[in-house]
Amino acid sequence: MAATHAAPIFDRKKHTLLIPDLFPIHMELLANVIRASGYRVEVLRTSGAEVKEAGLKYIHNDMCYPAICSLGQQLHAITSGAYDPQEVALVQFQTGGGCRASNYSMILRKALDKLGLEIPIVTLGFSTLSRNSGFSLTPAMCARALAAVTYGDLLLLLGNQVRPYEAQPGQTQSLIRRWEAVLGKELSSARASLGRVKGNLKKMVRSFAAVPVRAVKKVKVGIVGEVYVKYSPFANNQLEEFLQGQDCEYMLPGFLGFLHYCLAGPAVDWELYGGSQFRRQLSLFLGKIVFAYEKALARSLADYPQFHTPPSYHQMEEKGTRILSKGVKMGEGWYLPAEMVELIESGYDRIICAQPFGCLPNHIVGRGTLQRFRELYPQAHILPLDYDASLSRVNQENRIKLLLTDAREKIAAPAAGLVSSF
Repeated sequence: MAATHAAPIFDRKKHTLLIPDLFPIHMELLANVIRASGYRVEVLRTSGAEVKEAGLKYIHNDMCYPAICSLGQQLHAITSGAYDPQEVALVQFQTGGGCRASNYSMILRKALDKLGLEIPIVTLGFSTLSRNSGFSLTPAMCARALAAVTYGDLLLLLGNQVRPYEAQPGQTQSLIRRWEAVLGKELSSARASLGRVKGNLKKMVRSFAAVPVRAVKKVKVGIVGEVYVKYSPFANNQLEEFLQGQDCEYMLPGFLGFLHYCLAGPAVDWELYGGSQFRRQLSLFLGKIVFAYEKALARSLADYPQFHTPPSYHQMEEKGTRILSKGVKMGEGWYLPAEMVELIESGYDRIICAQPFGCLPNHIVGRGTLQRFRELYPQAHILPLDYDASLSRVNQENRIKLLLTDAREKIAAPAAGLVSSF
């Protein structure tokens, strides 16, 4: 039975916010945004079997895999002895969709009740902010967070395109870390105006373009899937690291477009079904703000044709509706196949769709669209790859190796089907 007592309230003077590691690059930048508003924050970087076991110990195994991983990180942290339960609060991010992910905060509260711990939970999402949580989202914080996401997307994009070809191994990662430090310091102290963001984006592109690279051909692999599993190295068993070890160039689309997709939901609802005009106008207004950052990112790459420029949300709409209606908005919805279309048309015709085992929305928009992709893009090879706490990592890696086999043979052939970006 769920606890009936009032949930404990977060106190910024007393509690440190513990945030699960969702993104390989973005999270520390976002943490600095929160720190700039006077909060203490720590991103949990723990991984391994013991972390998943902590999730399975306190969460029913029928819950989805992202819950086992992200909540497992937090439960492992507070039961490990590394933190005083009286001095921490837990943050959960929720999109508010119609799937099990909308229940993460309640599931976490139930697990804490089992442990006899009264720890505040701050829920952040597109439609939800914990009531009486003691945490406030201000316009300035949202503006800095949008800048952080834009910076993270560009670092992800540039790093993935330069790292496989760098003449000096490790130089790209070192450059990423340098920019993380510079941008993190700025986000912690300065106002992140759009003009400042534009200037930083141009400097970032210029620095990565200066990295010496080798003109060689590589197998090009795209990564799509459920938003947590495709980004989190802990959840996807270090997928990017494995592909790097297989001598591939891999492309992981940024988060800015998915953010725009989520914010556009009410406007799409109004277009298809009618409803609240206020929610529609707010959705369109927020979409215009995000579009300004999308445009800034694209313009920073305009003078560097060796780099792939991500399309805008509106361009993604056109690509996605070739496969699914915009009314398919559960989970990743039509945006996931739109990312597949974009990757295929950009030369990444080997695609891994990372999906939690038993995630119905993701299976429908991922595995369920394969026949349509075979009709439109017969040259593409799409591998739906299930992730679960009980599934074998070796089996997953063997399936990926099979996906890459014939691609390597084509590279060796004179008629190149895959051409390096450099």
